[in-house]
Amino acid sequence: MRNFDLTPYRRSTVGFDRLFDLIENSRVAQSDNYPPFNIERLSEDRYRVTLAVAGFREDELDIIAQQNLLQVSGRKAEIGNDERAKFLHVGIANRSFERRFELADFVRVENAVLADGLLTIELVREIPEAMKPKKIAINGGQLVDIVKTDDSNAA
Repeated sequence: MRNFDLTPYRRSTVGFDRLFDLIENSRVAQSDNYPPFNIERLSEDRYRVTLAVAGFREDELDIIAQQNLLQVSGRKAEIGNDERAKFLHVGIANRSFERRFELADFVRVENAVLADGLLTIELVREIPEAMKPKKIAINGGQLVDIVKTDDSNAA
């Protein structure tokens, strides 16, 4: 993977620190691909993350949503030597995991369902009314000067 130096961009921009940090942190590839997952875009503002968590129960899974971060973790109890001796072959992963997803601004978790070994997390992006684009009406007529008066000098 190529390394890009973002220093010149950091020097000439203001307020993009989070974006540059996200780019730099995404370069570090996760070596652990467990559990496998899918990310779907259902519509313009709806997403679905599905993780294959076969063998996990609801009480062994934790979903934590923070600002711009979704963290999914699974904690399996350690299997003692007495129980392990019963297996002739262990091919199903039975280990704890932690998976993190960076979320865009205003994305929140709407729902989470565990069914048939798949953990499905529904996400929705809700932009506040104040942040949505507004159409500005153009008033006909003459330009009116707006004069700001300073009450402290009026005395």
